Amino acid sequence: MASQTGKSGLLFSGSDWDFKKLSRVYDEIEAIAIDQLHLDTYPVQMEVISSEQMLDAYSSVGMPLMYRHWSFGKHFLHNEFLYRKGGRGLAYELVINSNPCIVYLMEENTMALQALVTAHAALGHNHFFKNNHLFRQWTDAAGILSYLDFAKGYIARCEERHGPAAVEAVLDSAHALMDQGVFRYHRPPKLSSEQQREGLRERLEYEERSYNDLWRTLPPAQGTDKAKAGEEGLAERKKSLSLPEENLLYFLEKNSLVLEPWQREVLRIVRVIAQYFYPQRQTQVMNEGCATFVHYTLMNMLFDRGRINEGAMLEILRNHSNVIFQPSFDDPRFSGINPYALGLDMMQDIQRIATEPTAEDRDWFPDIAGRGDWLETLLDAWANHRDESFIRQYLSPTLIRKWRLFVLADGSDRPHYEVASIHNERGYKKIRAALAQNYDLGANRPDIQVVDVDLLGDRHLRLQHKVKDGIILENESRDATLRHIRSLWGYEVSLAAVDAETGATLGERWTKDC
Repeated sequence: MASQTGKSGLLFSGSDWDFKKLSRVYDEIEAIAIDQLHLDTYPVQMEVISSEQMLDAYSSVGMPLMYRHWSFGKHFLHNEFLYRKGGRGLAYELVINSNPCIVYLMEENTMALQALVTAHAALGHNHFFKNNHLFRQWTDAAGILSYLDFAKGYIARCEERHGPAAVEAVLDSAHALMDQGVFRYHRPPKLSSEQQREGLRERLEYEERSYNDLWRTLPPAQGTDKAKAGEEGLAERKKSLSLPEENLLYFLEKNSLVLEPWQREVLRIVRVIAQYFYPQRQTQVMNEGCATFVHYTLMNMLFDRGRINEGAMLEILRNHSNVIFQPSFDDPRFSGINPYALGLDMMQDIQRIATEPTAEDRDWFPDIAGRGDWLETLLDAWANHRDESFIRQYLSPTLIRKWRLFVLADGSDRPHYEVASIHNERGYKKIRAALAQNYDLGANRPDIQVVDVDLLGDRHLRLQHKVKDGIILENESRDATLRHIRSLWGYEVSLAAVDAETGATLGERWTKDC
């Protein structure tokens, strides 16, 4: 080892880096992570990129392969302007949930910072991607890159054949519906990229064989509306179309009568990408907390073993402190809870409860308090929880007091906010439940579903928004989204707002009025 690292035993000295140093540091960090933290990761592919390449990756949702769309260019110019003017920094790294796991490192980073972000991304995020149940259930790490390559090439061929404007119009509408283009509660079939491409070929060939434009000219069958009227007809339609349907992009892809085969495939591409990112939106606190806990622990282990010097450790701690900085609620810089800070604090708190519990900890966490197996608890949490369940189970009174958390009640019938719960004995459970609820996407995203459509009648597509706590959709955004749905459906679309508790209709909006 002395021949590789020098007589001092240091992995590196100074701020300059090269690929030999990067490789040596990664090997050392990986060995400690596997032996001491029992991490299980995908193989790693590290790439060093420039700031402009990082900006480009930002703009295309962080993926190395992505189709072209005007919104990506718009985001690139916006981020570049802020970066050049000093209004916003860039991430030190970017990591892709793929197999192998791809990690982008900024070439401007110093060697100490490269060591930090290698531990953070190549080991922390990598372990979380591979082991968390949401990613295992909903994403195909081995196939995502080949699928994106297929999607990029397919959309490019569509632009050549049908024109950029036609493709852009479909993508605009599909992107507007991405939040409503995911399956939330049941598992979609998992297919390899080869199976998906074969399925695409078979679908296109079938539609081309079976399509006949003469069917469009036939008049509607006489008496159809009467025969299907009433509750019996509605029940039959819902059964045949598997309604209600929460995934709007999926419903439009399968049932729209105006979309051509290539347009359906574009919708499918967008919803597959939306589904790929859905687990990341549910695990931001856990994912960033896991990566931050891992890099902090590994860097301290390296320092304790004499593998990095004090200067490198001070630089690492300075960057670490910047990442976990949490402004107070009355600070002008406050923009919400920092997921890095909350995640790290909760995981270090679990470590404390397992090794040095208080009497309060023993009452709240009898299964882990004082048992010393903090690593086993963390590995289990990283594998089996999302943000909402993790906070609901592991946020302690100690952290609630440290963060000075409280609950604000914002009743629509009241002129002022009300502090409903504070960090005291009576407020702990309410605060924990309220914070956990804030990270539940199912509770905070609009619940919009397709509830009815008569394909043999007027083809009027009826959507329903279940209103919770009296929170209705913003008018301008709602109307713009309805117009996008109308362009993909081809016929009249209406959206009814229904109270989630009483079932009372609060209002209805039609695209003809938008």
